Amino acid sequence: MKLPLHDRFIEQAIEHVRQDQRLIGLLAGGSMMYGEMDEYSDLDLIIVYKPAFRSEIMQQRLLIAEKLGNLLSAFTGEHVGEPRLLICLYGPTPLHVDLKFVQLEELESRIENPLILWERGSDITKIISKTSPFLPSPHPQWIEDRFWVWVHYCATKLGRGELFELIDTLTFMRNVVLGPLVLICNGHPPRGVRKLEKYALKELEELKGTIPIHSFDSCYHALKNTIKMYQRLRQVSEISPRKEAERVSIEFLEGIYSEQFQ
Repeated sequence: MKLPLHDRFIEQAIEHVRQDQRLIGLLAGGSMMYGEMDEYSDLDLIIVYKPAFRSEIMQQRLLIAEKLGNLLSAFTGEHVGEPRLLICLYGPTPLHVDLKFVQLEELESRIENPLILWERGSDITKIISKTSPFLPSPHPQWIEDRFWVWVHYCATKLGRGELFELIDTLTFMRNVVLGPLVLICNGHPPRGVRKLEKYALKELEELKGTIPIHSFDSCYHALKNTIKMYQRLRQVSEISPRKEAERVSIEFLEGIYSEQFQ
């Protein structure tokens, strides 16, 4: 699919990076790397710089971003645990671009093999060819240890009538538990709930049942469906099940639900 807006931006970015002697490469990850770009895609770009200029580059990230196009707004990525990231919106036709600024050796630790759009010399090619990406998966025991505490928390919010908080927690559980487990079962990287509509067709109806509206009954049933889906997806042979926590949290939830009929 031809994407003139994306293509023009990449051409401009390559031209600027090439002219800045502090920079040694421009790479692309995300949808572009997987060949799944469409008109709604963001650009995930990695700017590789010489280590001697680290302090200077990190201070001037915004200035560098401004030279790549008509920058409307930008902010750093501390909220997602990535201070090297600059999240940008360009215009006037809106285009979301994530710019990650890294040193060469930092490419050794990566979650994917990015496309090399341009490099100065061949150091980037060498380091990518000699090392392998690693995408961490949620550890089954990590999930099991936390899941029933989250269930109890949701039940307390149901009992108190704090349904917005409960809905947010169910969204969180779908993102860190159900989504990754479903994607893994379907042979895809565990990236939250990304592209579940494409990669998890047989689980879609089950997943829809975990999404409530703002009502007591809907939130209760969505939480129950979340529990059932997790019980089906978890690999009990790989964990030490928290059986007592599971029993107690579910009984507590049922007690909260039954109170509305008394």
